[in-house]
Amino acid sequence: MRDPRVEKLASLILNHSVKLKARENLLIELTDSGEELAAALVRQAYDLGANPFLSVIHKRLQREWIAGANLEQLRRQAGYDIPRMKDMDACVSIRGTANSAEFGGVAPERMDAYQREYHKPINIDLRLSGTKWCVLNWPNPVLAKSSGMNTDEFEDFFFQVCCVDYPAFAKQMERLAERMERADRVHILAEGTDLTFSVKGQPAVVSDGINNLPDGEVSCGPIRDSANGYITYNAPSEYMGFQHQNVRFELKDGKIISASSNNSARTNAVLDTDEGARYIGEFAIGLNPYITRPICDTLFDEKATGSIHFTPGNAYANSFNGNRSAVHWDLVQMHTPEFGGGEIWFDNELIRRDGLFVPDYLAGLNPKNLTK
Repeated sequence: MRDPRVEKLASLILNHSVKLKARENLLIELTDSGEELAAALVRQAYDLGANPFLSVIHKRLQREWIAGANLEQLRRQAGYDIPRMKDMDACVSIRGTANSAEFGGVAPERMDAYQREYHKPINIDLRLSGTKWCVLNWPNPVLAKSSGMNTDEFEDFFFQVCCVDYPAFAKQMERLAERMERADRVHILAEGTDLTFSVKGQPAVVSDGINNLPDGEVSCGPIRDSANGYITYNAPSEYMGFQHQNVRFELKDGKIISASSNNSARTNAVLDTDEGARYIGEFAIGLNPYITRPICDTLFDEKATGSIHFTPGNAYANSFNGNRSAVHWDLVQMHTPEFGGGEIWFDNELIRRDGLFVPDYLAGLNPKNLTK
């Protein structure tokens, strides 16, 4: 029996997230699990008169390949896959990774080469700017365990946080985006954090289920050389097979000049991937009211109510920031009381304290109002 929640999610992806049209080409990328959703996407894409294509990835096999691949192999593989991505109008990536630490045994220099020579030209240079795209992580036992829920509980949670009323949600987020676009100086205060930067003249983006599911954030690109101070991230971050904890950056004139964590060498190896990796590509405020704590999965954690993410690496194409990198690392800081609290200031106005918006015109974004 088909799960009606899967059919509803597939419809949301095709009709809202990527707005698939007749005769368009759709690439469905499946990693490890999520066949139910992939099958629903194929069926519904055909019903729309579109052309679905499939790419099935097994992360364990991918690890073995990356661990031994030389630069020529990476470039040759990119050469095979670039024409396919150029031919696509839309791309949906279903990440049902069986082991989130699968890449943990790969040497950092190998992962860096993979990021530069394959991941960046395919996914950053082509997919992000050349297709209508959406990424989601499929609810499997690995994510359920990370979240502290059983599998059934996590599935219920997953469909709740993904299938919100995004048009209604967007109306509230637009108020924050308007205020962000009028701001110049942003000041973040939290435990282990005193950070300032400028967003003057930068466009603010409302994320309402187009590129990510779950979704719910407002973001912009900080002025590249404007960040000064220090920030400590209180949510763990899984990046390329390793869980980074207690990551702390010190920034001067936009550049991360010092970085430490539970494994400072690995954290700095990410930041040394290329020049742009030590500059900030994105500042965002998380708003999804049904995500109340991090589960060490970026697509969920960065949308959590009461969170921010301050992202080393590549800036999106709609940003004037201009920073380019093979890295885009959405590190999350929680501001709710159970995580020590925190404040966001725009110029001289307190915008949010301890995860709750202070101005009346933004009160609609507080969880009790979004979940009515």
